[in-house]
Amino acid sequence: MFYNNTQQLAEHKLLLLYILDRFEIPLTNTQLTQFVMEKDYMNYFLLQQYLGELVSSSMLEYSESEGNYFYLITEKGKNTLQFFSDRLSSTLTATLDQAVEMKKQVLLKEMQILADYTKKKESEYIVDLKVIENDITLIDLKLNVVSNKYAKEICDKWKREAPKLYGEIIHLLIQ
Repeated sequence: MFYNNTQQLAEHKLLLLYILDRFEIPLTNTQLTQFVMEKDYMNYFLLQQYLGELVSSSMLEYSESEGNYFYLITEKGKNTLQFFSDRLSSTLTATLDQAVEMKKQVLLKEMQILADYTKKKESEYIVDLKVIENDITLIDLKLNVVSNKYAKEICDKWKREAPKLYGEIIHLLIQ
């Protein structure tokens, strides 16, 4: 019986690491709880316990930005997931991949991704990049670049990959 509980504990923690890794964006406790509860992967109390333990063991980061708290998978969490990924069935991971992709689309619709640039002087452009979610500015980044070409490329990439880039920026800043 103890072995089954230990095995279940490990699988649930790996499941959470897998979910956060696949989302590639920071998730609030509410977003993560909703996702896990909708899919009935575990109950609320176990979820909160496992999240706390993963944060304590530095596999997840629980960070704050402008009054919002969110979870990010750390490098240690990614390494652990990679090392033990064979413990999650391929059926489960395929189901999770599909569910995560669908939920990401919903979350992206809730986000406003803005990218624009203006010419300041000759060979000087200001690129303004934003991610807004539920009327809260998650990030507002202004960059000074030397050409119209760079400004367009940055704006295009931001529009395509803002949630992922935002997650990477947050991750870099809290390491």
